[in-house]
Amino acid sequence: MKRLDKYILKSFLIPFLATFFIILFVLVMQALWLAFDDLAGKGISVGIILKFLWYTALIVAPQALPIGVLLSSIMTLGSLSENYEFAATKSAGVSLQRMVRSLVILTIFLSGLNFLAYNYVYPYAILKQINLKINIRKKQPALALVPGSFNTEIPGYQIKFDRKYGKEGELLDNVLIYDLSAKRGNNKIISAKHGELISEEGSRYMTLKLNDGHFYEHHVNDKTPYKERFRMKASYSDFDEYTMNIDISSFYDDDLDELNHKRNFNMLSLAQLKDTLPSLKQGYDEYVRTRAKSLYLNSSAESLHQIPDSLKNDKLAPNILDNFGIQEQRDIINSAIAKVDRTLNNFTANKNSFKHRRKVLNLYDIEFYNRVALSLSCLLLFFIGAPLGSIIRKGGMGLPMILAISIYVLYFFSNTFGRNMAEESSLSAIGGSWLAIALMLPLAIVLTTRATQDKGLFDINSFFARIGNFFKKIFLFLTKRKSTQQKQ
Repeated sequence: MKRLDKYILKSFLIPFLATFFIILFVLVMQALWLAFDDLAGKGISVGIILKFLWYTALIVAPQALPIGVLLSSIMTLGSLSENYEFAATKSAGVSLQRMVRSLVILTIFLSGLNFLAYNYVYPYAILKQINLKINIRKKQPALALVPGSFNTEIPGYQIKFDRKYGKEGELLDNVLIYDLSAKRGNNKIISAKHGELISEEGSRYMTLKLNDGHFYEHHVNDKTPYKERFRMKASYSDFDEYTMNIDISSFYDDDLDELNHKRNFNMLSLAQLKDTLPSLKQGYDEYVRTRAKSLYLNSSAESLHQIPDSLKNDKLAPNILDNFGIQEQRDIINSAIAKVDRTLNNFTANKNSFKHRRKVLNLYDIEFYNRVALSLSCLLLFFIGAPLGSIIRKGGMGLPMILAISIYVLYFFSNTFGRNMAEESSLSAIGGSWLAIALMLPLAIVLTTRATQDKGLFDINSFFARIGNFFKKIFLFLTKRKSTQQKQ
């Protein structure tokens, strides 16, 4: 390796390593801040928090790598141009392409490393982190309770409430509890306007204090015949305060490293996604065919060709209902209304089911193409940052930092926009995944071309010269036309 390549690589690697670890730290702290409410003050050990941060670092590292490449390329090339080192090498007959050749090879290597990280490290970290979150919530059942739906995580109970608030989310509003601990069905129902969760660290019980509520219990036993159960007596009572001690000892038998969720779309490698997608598409196509067949049969399209005997005479009234009696007309109208309502309800239910199944399939499809597209982001952003740095001729952390953030925000939002459109089936999966590359690639080509030709970012003189030439052509055209008219 020549001395010039060593010098340029050294100039690039020092800011790259610094910016990479700074960005990685910022992204990890952002993820920790978002998960702070679920981790802080919940009796979770420091070791578990460090494990969570380690998985987070593995997840965000492939995102930090392209930002580090972009920022360090702008800083390095800008610093070399600012110190007239590029001018010195060009005067010695060394072209810009030859100078950045070592950096291009390094960036290709980093893109390959980013691909391996997205294909193997990222799915592994997602798998471990999501399962760790779920297992932490099992260790702290109060964390797993979500407002607005029935919570079934606690064995023997189904708990629903409208709102969860308080310093640690211990206060509940409009609580509804189905006590199934006796394993005799839904025979015990408790409702209350307010509730409070009390869960001490290490305790095998979780206390639930309810205020201003109602209690209902249907008294049955295992020996009661099923037909007689509805005739058994029931207890009704109102209460100002009621305390329940719920056994949560089963939660403490779970291992925090246990992996119960393994098939999410972001937990699979490219090979696993490739094997999973055909079965998902086949299942979706089969569901569409089944729904279409069911809709056809429910519409009774075949019966349109069958004419009732009462209508097989020559003298029929113009209004089809006038050929029937009052009761028959009423039956026909009620039947038609019922069929329309049933069809509309089927349409609504099928529409939501279609959207959900299509969305799940899109998520797997998008993840497959997006892994490859994101792996090339290092190379793409280098060919934007390197020529931009040589054009602006400014090193340091000031202007290069602003430019790098602006470019990456544009790339990130275009990638997110494309993925969201593909998720809603507005774009194909490959189109949504590669939208950011398609939008940013022309910018990379223009900047690289201008930097190679030693032109500025904006050639103002050339711009005004073109405008002047345009008006000169118009003036000459009008002058010729006027002289021609005078001769005639």
